[in-house]
Amino acid sequence: MYLRTIASAKPIRSWTQPECWEALNGSRALEALKPRSRELLEKVFLGRNGIERRHFATERIGEVFSRQAQQLNESFEREASQLGATALRQALERADLGEVNALFVCSCTGYLCPGLSSHLAEALALPADTYLLDITGAGCGAALPAIQAACHYLQAHPTHRAAVVAVEICSSAFYINDDPGVLVSLCLFGDGAAALILDGPEVRRSNLRFQNFHTLHRPEHREKIRFVNRDGKLCNQLDRSVPELAADSVLSLFRQLNCDSYRIISHSGGRDVLEAIRSQIPGQDLEEAEAVLREGGNMSSPSVLMALEKNLRSGKLEPRWLTAFGAGFTCHSCTLEE
Repeated sequence: MYLRTIASAKPIRSWTQPECWEALNGSRALEALKPRSRELLEKVFLGRNGIERRHFATERIGEVFSRQAQQLNESFEREASQLGATALRQALERADLGEVNALFVCSCTGYLCPGLSSHLAEALALPADTYLLDITGAGCGAALPAIQAACHYLQAHPTHRAAVVAVEICSSAFYINDDPGVLVSLCLFGDGAAALILDGPEVRRSNLRFQNFHTLHRPEHREKIRFVNRDGKLCNQLDRSVPELAADSVLSLFRQLNCDSYRIISHSGGRDVLEAIRSQIPGQDLEEAEAVLREGGNMSSPSVLMALEKNLRSGKLEPRWLTAFGAGFTCHSCTLEE
């Protein structure tokens, strides 16, 4: 439907990549790794990875690398609720609204039942009849199918307004072992949240409309990027082929809609992911995605919304083609244009 406002939030505290390496280097977690694994971590943390700093919902950075399963679960429930509420509150204030008729929340870095939508509805004192829906298991690409679900709701309720919140506490899903993909993940992800308010067609305040949703799912590549459970913790399984897989999937969806005149607003992924997309679709600078990555790392599902927020603030008027991808392997896209 029609975009009204968008807002994002990150934890107040942040650390540079060298500071993250220094904290990890002094922890017990590093002592259990093989020398080759420690060398890989140092290379990625201190090398050119497109990330200047990352935000974590903690007071002491060393804690995020050594928490036990129960501590990780408690951290997710506490911090995802607070950070998601902050982003949603900002979006509502910008829309000059106190409530919405429906709330759609996506997250993959922890599990709650009832879901985060219940916590956010309570934090913002939303009416008891607010429609709540949680989307879990969709990984980094979750924001776009969440928006699509909200659009379907607003088509059925054209006088309503809906909120979409993407929130990830990636530091609650940190796991350390000698697997190279696990180690690279440890160097890339940060905490963040983003929220947007959508108007139904009969109450819209702008002409910016989400439409043309497409999805590509490739389950034969599921084991290349997914969460697995180890020792009661979430562990990110990441194959070195993911950048090329992401770029091929993005290109496939891009060609379906013949989007040559559109500006691509992409999920950040990582430096190699963005370089692979640019190689497949020349002429796209992906500067918003690069900025999001530089300022906060890969924040999973909120990343594409943060890139969109940057684009909207820039005042660029060209039609936008959004894409986000991740676990599954899945890739999603939609357009935002007048």
